[in-house]
Amino acid sequence: MLKLTTTLAKACNSTALRCISTTAPVNESDSWFSKLLVRKIEPTKESHSRMLSDKEIIYALHTHNVRPDSMEDYIKNYKTTVELIRDKKANLSQELVASWTVQVGDMDQCLHLWKYTGGFEKIDQAKEDLWHDPEYLGLMKDRSKFLRSRHLQYLLPFSYWPQIEKRSGGNIYEMRSYRLKPGTMIEWGNNWARAINFRKNNNEAFAGFFSQIGRLYNVHHIWCYKSLQDRKETREAAWRSPGWDECVAYTVPLIREMHCRILSPTVFSPTQ
Repeated sequence: MLKLTTTLAKACNSTALRCISTTAPVNESDSWFSKLLVRKIEPTKESHSRMLSDKEIIYALHTHNVRPDSMEDYIKNYKTTVELIRDKKANLSQELVASWTVQVGDMDQCLHLWKYTGGFEKIDQAKEDLWHDPEYLGLMKDRSKFLRSRHLQYLLPFSYWPQIEKRSGGNIYEMRSYRLKPGTMIEWGNNWARAINFRKNNNEAFAGFFSQIGRLYNVHHIWCYKSLQDRKETREAAWRSPGWDECVAYTVPLIREMHCRILSPTVFSPTQ
């Protein structure tokens, strides 16, 4: 009797595993439930970051939570810091891509996106140089008076996203941030490599990154719009595109947490 029970248990476990490891729906007759199952990811000897990105270009995302009564002083301080790095440190492979203040979401927050060309070696060189500059250290010390907290992530750009292009005029940006289940980054990339094609009609795609150091399995998608109304119309148009709903159905099960912020460029931001 014990032997029969063990055999039945193994058979049930085998059946369950086959169900969980389902592949994408083959035809439209598949149930909606099958779209919620994460597709099987095959083992690979390549690191996920090497398969999804060029590691010679690294971005640093600085998130600063500012004291509500100190935003003006903080902005002046950071503007001076950017000018110092640009003028005095021309030998550094470091370039400011964008600076934003949060308008909707985490209020009293500023985001700064820096680009390093040449891999982590250039980040090490820049850090070594700046941390021996008295003027830079003085600016950092003054800035600490205006901050509640801060966070730094090193990011890699998804290779299938369009190249970052600086924008002009009065734009707003949306940063949609996702915390994924560990081990699902390749699955995310496979789906978004198709999904991004549905979001190119209005030149809305600005940048797409995944974290390399800092909070891991984080993804940031940054979109550019003329206004909140433009955002609404553009997103509704994407849902009318055949195939977009399928991409969403496959990526939702990969997400543990997500949130969005509406951003406004600072006066010294290279992209407006």
